[in-house]
Amino acid sequence: MKNCGKYENNLNVIGPIIRQKRREKHLSFETLSNKLLLLGVNIPVTALHRIENNQRTVRDYEICALSVVMDVDVSELLNPITDKFRAS
Repeated sequence: MKNCGKYENNLNVIGPIIRQKRREKHLSFETLSNKLLLLGVNIPVTALHRIENNQRTVRDYEICALSVVMDVDVSELLNPITDKFRAS
């Protein structure tokens, strides 16, 4: 089987979790993008949209910056995925 950088036909599995946390914090794409930029992490609005829809990979430092900006622990973003793998 050829590895094309996808898992279950997605470029990431964290996107829906990021969407949920962003909405819980009442952050628009624009606000989130601007707050990330203040940390030196440039993720444009279009890229955030693609991340949330599993159409763009997410780098490790981006996950860390997203957790800081949304004031959630990194484990809140990754535990649902980790739990899924453990259940397999």
